[in-house]
Amino acid sequence: MPRELLLQVTPEIAANESLLKEYLSKQIKVSPHEIQHTSILKRSIDARQKAIKINLKVVIYLKGEPFQETKIGLPVYNDVSKAQEVIVVGAGPAGLFAALQLVELGLKPIVLERGKDVRGRRRDLKAINREHVVNEDSNYCFGEGGAGTYSDGKLYTRSKKRGDVTRILELLVAFGASEDILVEAHPHIGTNKLPKIIEDIRNKIIEYGGQVLFDTRVTDILVKNNEVEGVVTQNGDKILASKLILATGHSARDIFELLDKKKILIEAKPFALGVRAEHSQELIDSIQYSCDYRGEHLPPAPYSIVKQVNGRGMYSFCMCPGGVIAPCATSPGEVVTNGWSPSKRDQATANSGIVVELKLEDFKPFAKFGALAGMEFQKSIEQKAWQLAGRTQKVPAQRMIDFTQNKVSADIPKTSYVPGTTSVEMGQVFPGFLSQILRQGFQEFGKSMRGYLTNEAILHAPESRTSSPVRIPRDPLSFEHLQIKGLYPCGEGAGYAGGIISAAIDGEKCALMIAESLK
Repeated sequence: MPRELLLQVTPEIAANESLLKEYLSKQIKVSPHEIQHTSILKRSIDARQKAIKINLKVVIYLKGEPFQETKIGLPVYNDVSKAQEVIVVGAGPAGLFAALQLVELGLKPIVLERGKDVRGRRRDLKAINREHVVNEDSNYCFGEGGAGTYSDGKLYTRSKKRGDVTRILELLVAFGASEDILVEAHPHIGTNKLPKIIEDIRNKIIEYGGQVLFDTRVTDILVKNNEVEGVVTQNGDKILASKLILATGHSARDIFELLDKKKILIEAKPFALGVRAEHSQELIDSIQYSCDYRGEHLPPAPYSIVKQVNGRGMYSFCMCPGGVIAPCATSPGEVVTNGWSPSKRDQATANSGIVVELKLEDFKPFAKFGALAGMEFQKSIEQKAWQLAGRTQKVPAQRMIDFTQNKVSADIPKTSYVPGTTSVEMGQVFPGFLSQILRQGFQEFGKSMRGYLTNEAILHAPESRTSSPVRIPRDPLSFEHLQIKGLYPCGEGAGYAGGIISAAIDGEKCALMIAESLK
């Protein structure tokens, strides 16, 4: 009978298969030679004490016990080339996993992506980094794979109640991700590895009869008698279908404006906004691991911190150990930051969004925009940052202690943000209440993480695309829009997800709801 053990071991033992086998043999009082196979089911780091431990959940098979190596495979897909068609707008995680699920259910997805395929996007990312040129359809947010492809691929989610997280992780493994993502407490694929996985998902959709169209931006949704009839693309082409999954992501402002113009029900939604803070990874390691040198057996340390400041939550968001800061504007005339890490997380710096939760009342100066008030608030800060940074993709920047003391930094050292920085007093970027909360919050952070509050840390502004500023309301049972039959708002852009995993789950659920409605 296989045995499951929960144990704490040193990082050295956790990283060495033979040492771990020897340790386990002592725990269950058998010879190491009696152990046929061991599998790690879960792994996490416990850094609460000076002596850091690795938490493991392990299953052990002794000789003579039945054991068979399991290989994670894909579901059974059949040809859907002649099946009923469903339009999927957006090829981010919500759209791609919706399309895969549609194929599995015997329906034909027609995926429309405004941006380029995952490889073609790279030229446009280089243009924004090196030449400060923003392609409105192909950038860090738009294009095959969505925002997660070139901004890290973190897979951690707290949304366990939303659906089957394991199914999504296993699908990613079947498409080429490391099986480690099934084990780690905070799984991560990495920007360097995600493109091939995304490409393979697309090819599988096409192989079984689905369509994926790039450089195809939706400019209108055809509605008659409050029922979807199809869409119109930027070339004037009409694509007809009675079912439409709208999975355009949190930055598709033109879609929000289109819905508002057509009087299709949407509503303003609170989100969070702030800065992206960069420290040396060595400093974060020393704070989190309480050591001068991390060693080879521990990964670059992440951090997570939350404070209540003046009745508002201020917290770390999308923390990237061993990562870099990227320019994520989706239109000319704005500056937006985000962060990502390669799979090895081996860069010299660590960065994290440090954001403050906003309330609907904060959008009152933009009340004339109705449901788009939050979006206009967001846009105004991004445009102000662009102006303060010299109307380029350089980013307003300030040393952390200087910011808390309202001092313009005399100099800004080179950071991982490739387009460059401009020394600015951050109070010029944000409304007064937000600057006050951030200043006070950083001082509180410094009390909890000694060494965090330092002038060697550089703040980049703004971190503004944490989630959608708009919600597209839908029926909680059918997932159909409250007003338009056949319209299925989906994923982050619709306000129903917050990351790769939850967006993928939401995409699958929308596909399942459509299949159910067609029975």
